Amino acid sequence: MAAIEATEASLRIGTDEAAGTRLVLVAASLGTVFEWYDFFLYGSLAVFFGALFFPPGNETAGFLASLATFGAGFAVRPLGALVFGGLGDRIGRKRCFMITMVMMGLSTLLVGMLPTYAQVGVWAPALLVFLRLTQGLAVGGEYGSAATYLAEHARPAHRGYYTSWLQTTSTIGLLLSLLVILACRLTLGDEAFKAWGWRIPFLTSILLLAVSVYIRLKLEESPVYQKMKLDGRTSKSPIRETFGSWSNIKGLLVLLFGITSGMTVIWYGAQFYALFFMQNTLQVDYKTSYAIIAIGLTLGTPLIVLCGMLSDRIGRRPVMIAGLLLGAMTFIPSFHALANFANPGLADFVERYPIEISADNCTFSLFAAPASSCDKARKFFSRNGLSYTSIPAAAGSGVVTRIGATTLIGFDESVYKKALEGSGFKGTAANVNVAGSIAVVVWLLALVGMVYGPMAAFMVEMVPAKIRTTSLSLPYHLGVGILGGFLPFVASALVIYAGNIYAGLWYPVGVALATALVALIVLPETKDRAID
Repeated sequence: MAAIEATEASLRIGTDEAAGTRLVLVAASLGTVFEWYDFFLYGSLAVFFGALFFPPGNETAGFLASLATFGAGFAVRPLGALVFGGLGDRIGRKRCFMITMVMMGLSTLLVGMLPTYAQVGVWAPALLVFLRLTQGLAVGGEYGSAATYLAEHARPAHRGYYTSWLQTTSTIGLLLSLLVILACRLTLGDEAFKAWGWRIPFLTSILLLAVSVYIRLKLEESPVYQKMKLDGRTSKSPIRETFGSWSNIKGLLVLLFGITSGMTVIWYGAQFYALFFMQNTLQVDYKTSYAIIAIGLTLGTPLIVLCGMLSDRIGRRPVMIAGLLLGAMTFIPSFHALANFANPGLADFVERYPIEISADNCTFSLFAAPASSCDKARKFFSRNGLSYTSIPAAAGSGVVTRIGATTLIGFDESVYKKALEGSGFKGTAANVNVAGSIAVVVWLLALVGMVYGPMAAFMVEMVPAKIRTTSLSLPYHLGVGILGGFLPFVASALVIYAGNIYAGLWYPVGVALATALVALIVLPETKDRAID
């Protein structure tokens, strides 16, 4: 009888433990989904901000300024990692990610209430940048606290599996933002959405904030942190301790250059830039492109968890390095395949009608206002997904553009459009192979799964418990914030500069390859390390 009672008690404890772990998993992940949803709303709607919040006169400058503002939110994330990472090590993981979540939610709500440039002038971009910086600070503290909190609850043999669920939250946040935007656009229509409907996704985020706060209030502090606090082993100065020894600094450098740099360009390239590429370069209408990305993300997201589970069996290192190498080798071919599936007539048109731009003032002055005729011509073809060749010209010759056998003098957008249409060019993608496009997105998600799925567990295992959120957050957000945040801006600039719609991919491929080479040399295996 006693043995039976002991067995029943053990089963109850095991059941309670499993239920508690599930609550931790749901609460940590749901709050992070909400923060990524807020963060990606701006990126998804950046195409509208160039006209609304920045000075008129140069469409290229306004668009790139909106992307640069998106990147500014990433650039400040390392500072948020230091501030809130240190806070998480001093006052606890739970308190820290409650603070960052509220900051993120309120900032997003206020973006939806901002006046435009036409209403308040330069205050519009200033306020927008301020709120983006606040969002960046908040996200800089959220991820490290959530990853640490979840890993410190997980069983050692399943740490990669449990933390991989947290890794899915960024993808789910992007998917949720796309679905909300799509619903608003379909309900309101394009004109109303451009005028004021874009504000609705930002305003409705207050509902997600309320739900996330309610669930997270049910959580207890991490058991590892509780034990450290009970034993008096918490750090009084996490930032100083993080940089206080060569072993800690070396760990930060390994994390930054051995995984996070390559991971971030693969992540943003595979998901965010893929959507941007379809809509802005391949001219796929927003309904079709959103559907392709949404279905691809839905099918591909489980691969992140699968790779996390795989890392529990064979190790973090081989899975992540495989993702980096495959990403470097297949990114450009994957986007070529995406172009052939999503807009099969585009490559055929450029082959039949090669485009040349000849001008004496073609100096790649992206931010000149007003833009030169050469800049306008470059932007026109890049916006229509057409690669071109730039040819130097004699002084005073102006802009001369050749589309096949057709020669155009100067720049007049209506004339350029008629010349393209007369050659058989279609302004929007036709005969989209949806299944093939989805397959490419799923493959790109497989690359994300390999580099991103095991990464939270790996980073937690790499750094000491008492300075974990600081030491984990800083290299993560240096890689994600600096190298990843400016990917849309750099890629767009490279496309216009080179005149090649695939030139923007040189950036993620180069960073991924460099990271893979570093990882092969310095990345250790950590799956069997204790984290307490």
